[in-house]
Amino acid sequence: MAATATRGLELAANKAAAAKPIRVAPPPALAVLALDQGSGHAATPVVRAGDRVCVGTLVAEARDPRATVLRAPVAGRVIALESRPTPPGDGPCLLIENDGSDEPDPVITPLDCARLAPEAIVAALRSAGVAGYGGGAFPTAAKLDEARAFPARHLLLNGAECEPWICCDDALMRARAGDVLDGARLLLRALDAARCTIAVLDDKPEARAALETALAGSPDVHISIVTVPARYPAGAERTLIEAVFGTAVPRGDRPPAAGILCHNVATAAAVAAVARGTPAVSRIVTVTGGGVASPANVEARLGTPIAELVALCGGYTGDPLRLIAGGSMTGRALATDAIPVTLGLNCVLVATRADLPDRGPERPCIRCGDCARVCPAGLLPQQLLAGLAAGDAAFVARHGLADCIECGCCDYVCPSAIPLTESFRVARAGARRAAGAQEFSDQLRNRYEAHLARLSAASETERQAFEAARAQARGRGP
Repeated sequence: MAATATRGLELAANKAAAAKPIRVAPPPALAVLALDQGSGHAATPVVRAGDRVCVGTLVAEARDPRATVLRAPVAGRVIALESRPTPPGDGPCLLIENDGSDEPDPVITPLDCARLAPEAIVAALRSAGVAGYGGGAFPTAAKLDEARAFPARHLLLNGAECEPWICCDDALMRARAGDVLDGARLLLRALDAARCTIAVLDDKPEARAALETALAGSPDVHISIVTVPARYPAGAERTLIEAVFGTAVPRGDRPPAAGILCHNVATAAAVAAVARGTPAVSRIVTVTGGGVASPANVEARLGTPIAELVALCGGYTGDPLRLIAGGSMTGRALATDAIPVTLGLNCVLVATRADLPDRGPERPCIRCGDCARVCPAGLLPQQLLAGLAAGDAAFVARHGLADCIECGCCDYVCPSAIPLTESFRVARAGARRAAGAQEFSDQLRNRYEAHLARLSAASETERQAFEAARAQARGRGP
């Protein structure tokens, strides 16, 4: 079965590493475990300096539903909680000194999947710290809860991976197709859904063949595989849903409102690992670019410094220009290779000048309309930029700033080299902060009003008691 895609770009792929075996990095001597794994919300530590932990020991809980439960990626001793550079930016990290034993926490055991109810599966995934391996790192259990409430009846596994350099999902599907299918079955049960569709780009025939072989070995009428044209950004959630199902998710709605829940194929493989008794303590990262000697996909524990991944791939070579977390289209420049692996880190691009040619200085917009032509969300980037320049929040909201997926297509085609995506990214982050501040303000107001209501109720009770006592006293008088 084939699907169609619209808009976007046709980009040259640089994914030779997908055909190589997945390398396994040794556990780091010092694991730097970021409390924010990429969702923008930090977990709360439940351990202190001096505590000993095993692999899989609970070290941080998710008091915010958008944060991810964290379990120790190595066995050893917690030595500090301090701010360190991470892919999302400087943030609090737990530092765990590895004692080399790799002792597993006895609390972590395989799941009895045949007997678990859907709610129990969701709870197990939340406890294991599974989050979106596609880059967003949003807790998988939270997405399942939302989808079950609608309810969503169709599971879509995203194996598109359209960024030019990233190929960790491609390598995973080739090497561990059975894990993807096992995870899909468990997610179907957790969702209480009837169908699962796995979407793969048509430039990944080996990955599709591996999935089909695994499915033939363990037939399942509830799972199907579709091919999507290799057009960037086919892997974006809404774009993929439209390509596969021919239906667009309305603005303002999330996919579950359309009856569809989308998860990454690597997330499904992580779900299968949880069922076998392995929590989310590692992930596969593409280490690539002209500045690394031997590009490869590396399976690394969370908290492993990027420098160790590069060393495993032969070290730096040539004239590295920039270190990027993510791909060339959506990635962010890093200031240091001491930054640790997180659940949301799917690629380390060691780019040279040849990989990222200079586009020259920014020039005035010539209103060519190319940005609108390629925008996968159907937005008008030049209008959004004008609204931002004017400080008109209502205008940019009306023109769909919230629907921007920060894919970089508009930047790529802009002949004036205007950094449109960065402008939208900053504006969207500001809007989220403002919304968070407003939410906090609303919470404070609601608490204050509830406090006044309690005082008023208490005063009314006291008044009624006083009146009753006075009436009683008068009744006893002469």
